[in-house]
Formats: sequence, C-alpha cells, structure tokens
Amino acid sequence: MRKKLAVLFLGAALTVSMLGACGGKDAASSSASAVSVSSAADASSASVQDASKAESSTSTSDVSAESASAAETAGESSASELEDGTYTADFNTDSNMFHVNEAKEGKGVLTVKDGKMTIHVSLASTSIVNLFPGLKEDAQKDGAVLLQPTKDTVTYPDGLTETVNGFDIPVPALDEEFDVALIGKKGVWYDHKVSVSNPVLKEENGNDAAAIALADGTYTIEVGFEGGSGKSHVLTPCTLKVENGAATATIVWSSEKYDYMLVDGQRYDVLTTEGGSTFDIPVRALDTPLTVIGDTTAMSTPHEIEYTLTFKSATAVEAAQ
Repeated sequence: MRKKLAVLFLGAALTVSMLGACGGKDAASSSASAVSVSSAADASSASVQDASKAESSTSTSDVSAESASAAETAGESSASELEDGTYTADFNTDSNMFHVNEAKEGKGVLTVKDGKMTIHVSLASTSIVNLFPGLKEDAQKDGAVLLQPTKDTVTYPDGLTETVNGFDIPVPALDEEFDVALIGKKGVWYDHKVSVSNPVLKEENGNDAAAIALADGTYTIEVGFEGGSGKSHVLTPCTLKVENGAATATIVWSSEKYDYMLVDGQRYDVLTTEGGSTFDIPVRALDTPLTVIGDTTAMSTPHEIEYTLTFKSATAVEAAQ
C-alpha cells in the first residue's frame, strides 16, 4: 500500500513539473511577442516622426525661399508702381532728433526716374552734416560714398526764413523701413530707420501755376539775384516761356562752370556752356523768391551753392514774333 501511494505521489509531482515547464515556455513566448510588437510600433512611430520633420523642413525652406524672393523684388515692384515724375511723400523716422523740418509738415519731394526713387528732405537745422544709405559701420569703411547736404531755405508760418541742410536720399521701396546712418558736427555716427509713404503726384499746373498771370507766349523778364560769393551771377533779363499756364525760364550764368541746378529737389542738367552755362528751369510764381542750387566746378572739387532768383512781373515784355 505504501509503495502504491509513493508511486502515485511521484507521478503527480512529475505531472505538475511538466505543466510548469510548459507554462513558462508559453509565458516567455508571449513576452517575446509583446516585445517584438512594441519594437515594431516604436519603429513605425519613429518613421512617422522623421517623415513629419522632413516635411516641416521642406515647408520652412520653401517659405524662406519665397521671403527672400519677395525681398529681392520689393524695391523694383515699389518703384514700378509709380510713373516717372515728381511727388510729395511722407518721410518718417525713428527719432525726434532726425526729421523733416516743421515747415515742410513731414513731407519731402520724391522723384521717380527710370524706376529709381530719390526723396529730397529739408531737415530741422544744419547739425547733421552727412547721411549714408545703410548702416554706420559701412559708412566708416574706406570708399563709402556719403550723401552731401544742400542748403535749403525754409519759410515758417510766421514768415521767418531759415537756411537748413537738405539731402537727396535713395529710396529702395515705399512703405518699408530702410537704414540710414547720420553723422553730426560732433563726428559721431548713428543708425536710424526711415520709411517713405503716401506719394502724391505734384500737379504740373497746380495752384502755383495760377500765379503766372501771363498769357501763353514768350517774354523777356528781369531776374533778381542773391547768394554766392558774388563772382558769378545770372544774366538779366532772361527769356520766360509760358505754355498752358506753366512757365519755363532760360537761365544763363556769367560762368561756364555750372554743370547742374536743383529746383524743388529736381535736377536740371546744363544745356550748353557756350556763352555761359545755360539751363531751362520751371518757374512756379512771379515776384516770389525761388531758391535754387547751382553746382559749380570752378573750384578744385564741385560745390553746390544756394541762390535766390526772383522773376519780376512788372518787367515782363512779350518778345517780338
């Protein structure tokens, strides 16, 4: 009997042992399968993330390329929006130390020619001696071309006048900030941001033209002259041609050394130097002082000099036909 019980117990133990071994194998197999599935999922997730990153990188590159292309053509498109001509425009700055003279009400004269834009601005005083279209670090490099001042006469509402510095500033684009560096009398350079906006075409025959109270025709007229050192002057009388209410004066200098004149910020090149430098310039009104700039090459380097011309209506005589 005891032997039978011992055999039975031994058989039961062997059975339990075999069942435990089979269970361990199944558990190990299940665990291995779970690890395999998890690894596959991780690999799939990594692939999706990599694809997403690649797509994002491509998208960013495309946007950067488009931005660069837009910046490249900004100046051209802005200029192409305006026809060649003369406009008034707002000149905006980032400083109350650098701004348009109050007599000009924040505006300058914008000239568009052959797709290029330049704005002439009269400043608050003569304290700013040079400008540079760019950053101050570039303005101080060898070969940097600085913008030279003109001498502008401004008239305030109370009738007082003042001579201030003016500048012709290249405009790369409208309604966009660009860099302009300046240097004052103390010799220190400063960086500034400026912009030009709201261009309005100046009327060829606007209110000023109404001040030409002469019928269409050709006249001789006396010219009052002030400015300069006294070595040169304009010949008087001069010829004044009135057409459709607009007047043009033929100015002849006593010197052949003038190569251009500036009138209302617009440049007029010499027509001939025979018998004196000769120019055709617009006359907005009679009996009203007109400030002009004459560039003379008589000295070792060219100099822009300010003059005042006054066309005297009482002396106008119609030329013989």
